[in-house]
Amino acid sequence: MLTIDIIDEQDHKLTDQQLQLLHTCLQAAAEAEAVSGEVVVTLVDNQRMRELNLQYRGIDRPTDVLSFAMNETGEGELEIRMDEEALDDLPNMLGDIVISVPQALAQAEEYGHSLERELGFLAVHGFLHLLGYDHQTAAEEAEMFSRQEQILQSVGLTR
Repeated sequence: MLTIDIIDEQDHKLTDQQLQLLHTCLQAAAEAEAVSGEVVVTLVDNQRMRELNLQYRGIDRPTDVLSFAMNETGEGELEIRMDEEALDDLPNMLGDIVISVPQALAQAEEYGHSLERELGFLAVHGFLHLLGYDHQTAAEEAEMFSRQEQILQSVGLTR
């Protein structure tokens, strides 16, 4: 089971149906990947997304989605050792997904599909990044985008 918290920090509030769609897409992704845990989705405007993109990626422009995985261990990070019983009591915090709703609106129009399709795509894309999927190489991109399409099709979000 996936626990999903959605925080809407922007002016273009999504409908209850659109928010439910985000839940549905993320639950489908979690089931497809056989993972459980917690995810926080934050909906922001382009200005906030630009700030985050600059702060975390050094790119001074808004982007559509950012993911911040909590279960990654990179070089130089502090490793905290706990006994297995204590770890079992902690929730599996997968991470945070940040989506720019204005960017999603613009991309939906550009690609000629619904806002719902774009939001679903961005949510699943961000979720897969939390699990370690990437698209730096052609092979990685093919794997990640194929997985995204399978998940989106399973919830009825086709192009």
